Amino acid sequence: MVSPAQPAAAMAAFARMVKGQVRNYSAPLDMAIPASKQKYIPSSGSYPKGFLVSGTHVGVKASNTKFPDLALISSETPCSAAAVFTTNKFQAAPVQVSKKTLQSRQGQGIRSVVINSGCANAVTGKGGLEDAVNMGSKVDECYGLSEPSTLVMSTGVIGQRLPISKILDKIPTAHANLASTHDAWLTTARAICTTDTFPKLLSRTFTLPSSPGRTYSLAGMTKGAGMIHPNMATLLGVLCTDAPIDPSALQSLLKHAVSRSFNSISVDGDTSTNDTVAILANGAAGGAPISSPASDDYTAMQDILTSFAQSLSQLVVRDGEGATKFVTVRVQNSPDYESARLIASTIARSPLVKTALYGRDANWGRILCAIGYTQGVAPGTVVPERTSVSFNPVDGSPVLKLLVNGEPEQVDEERASVILQEEDLEIVVDLGGGEKGEQGLGGEEAVYWFCDFSHEYVTINGDYRT
Repeated sequence: MVSPAQPAAAMAAFARMVKGQVRNYSAPLDMAIPASKQKYIPSSGSYPKGFLVSGTHVGVKASNTKFPDLALISSETPCSAAAVFTTNKFQAAPVQVSKKTLQSRQGQGIRSVVINSGCANAVTGKGGLEDAVNMGSKVDECYGLSEPSTLVMSTGVIGQRLPISKILDKIPTAHANLASTHDAWLTTARAICTTDTFPKLLSRTFTLPSSPGRTYSLAGMTKGAGMIHPNMATLLGVLCTDAPIDPSALQSLLKHAVSRSFNSISVDGDTSTNDTVAILANGAAGGAPISSPASDDYTAMQDILTSFAQSLSQLVVRDGEGATKFVTVRVQNSPDYESARLIASTIARSPLVKTALYGRDANWGRILCAIGYTQGVAPGTVVPERTSVSFNPVDGSPVLKLLVNGEPEQVDEERASVILQEEDLEIVVDLGGGEKGEQGLGGEEAVYWFCDFSHEYVTINGDYRT
């Protein structure tokens, strides 16, 4: 005998289950870009000369029946190339293969980057290494090249072998579809996405001191939404420029840029096995090659590349799994850069700080705790009596001081709540060690970008493989 209350209870339980499957901040099942993320999609671009790209559907995951999941980025001429890789000890097959290719070619003569999404080809043994080699070789065949000239990247689930035959069969199609249009670049950026809710693509033009009348272009795409924390993250990135840069200079320029961009972001504090950021420079726009770190062109290129990489990496944070907030933490007046960076990193990965921000709770004590337990900072960096913490609203209104020289402020909770309702927030930590500090310990600053932790993050990662 079924009581009247039982059907009602069953319906309520079903409604709760359905509600739990609604993902407000993650990629919709139909891959439609959420309305709130549309503003990050460029409608046009200024792309570097001599580069062609394509995004092709393979179906690496059986559930993907129509979306592009194979990206090919190629130069019409050989390039200088450089890359920064994950420090995870379980480095995926494509990481190992791409490292070897760059080393054997000494950063010269690279033509392409091929990327699949849907399967990471990580922890896949000797067979996985063979698959990565074969991906690169298949692209090289399209150009009639016998030596390895292609970097390989993969992203997706760890511990599963690639459907390599399907991928190899589609590489000639990807090569045949190469184009230089904005739509081609955008489709290629989409092809490397996994749990991303939108493709991440940027481009810009610039000049160099030695050739003020010559216009160069820089373009880049990246993917990542979860397992994001240096060094580096479940993150792939490819940058291309038509500026002429020697391989040794390119590697040092990229390393500097990544340390202040892709290695200064955090979504959840996890790092993965496949992370790679690579840059290709084909010199197609002409001019004198950048080689010496002492040159004006090198200094200018360093600033340009770092700024560009920061903008690109910030899109990863804005697309953090389940994220509702984009947070900048700025640690000022530290005796050295590395100490400031360690403190910023600790705040960025604190679950208690991140959940408080999600709950719009100005619980600054959690920030202070993270500062206080940061490991590895230089002695005397953190002195409670010199430490100040504040919220810096993005609307230009006055700073909300929370702690000043170790003394708590009377916080206007209503105003704090209003500030925390905004998507963007800046947290400023002043260690008091700059020129105005009592001991004048120095004035170094480090900046980190991170997001909050929401219920959605648990939902996404609780059923990632299902």
